[in-house]
Amino acid sequence: MRIYLPATFAELDAHPATLTIGTAHGATPVVRAALATEDEEAWEYVAQLAAADESLSRQSDDDVPLRLVVVADVPDAVVRVVDGAAEPSQLVLTDDVAWRDVVCVLVDETEAAADVRAARGGDADAAARLGDRDLLWYDVSELADLPRP
Repeated sequence: MRIYLPATFAELDAHPATLTIGTAHGATPVVRAALATEDEEAWEYVAQLAAADESLSRQSDDDVPLRLVVVADVPDAVVRVVDGAAEPSQLVLTDDVAWRDVVCVLVDETEAAADVRAARGGDADAAARLGDRDLLWYDVSELADLPRP
C-alpha cells in the first residue's frame, strides 16, 4: 500500500535507521467510498494533503517551516485503518518504515515558509493558501538537497 507519512525536517535530520512516525495517510476504503467517482490518483492526493496538514502539527518552533511528507510503499499487513478517525485517510502503522520502502519525499517550496508559520499559529487564510500549493517531489537520494528557507 502506498502511504503518506507526515514528517518534519528535524525527524529526517536525525537520520533514523527506520521511520517510526506511527501514523500515516492512505487511500483507505473510507476515502474511496466518499470519492467513488474519482480514481487512485485523486484518492492518493487526498491522503497526501492530509499528511501535509498533519506535518504542520508535528513541527516545533525551531523546525524548518515547510510541510514535509515521506511517501512509501509498504505491505498491507503493516497498516491499520482507524475506524471513526477525524481524517478518513488516517492509518496506524504497526511497524516502522524502512528507508528501502520510501519512494520519495514531498516538500513545500521555500516561498511557503511564511504561510506555514502563520498556519501553525492558527491563521486560517494561510492554511487555505497552503492547501492551494503543490508539494515538490524529491527522490530519496536527494534528501540533502531539500529546500530550507
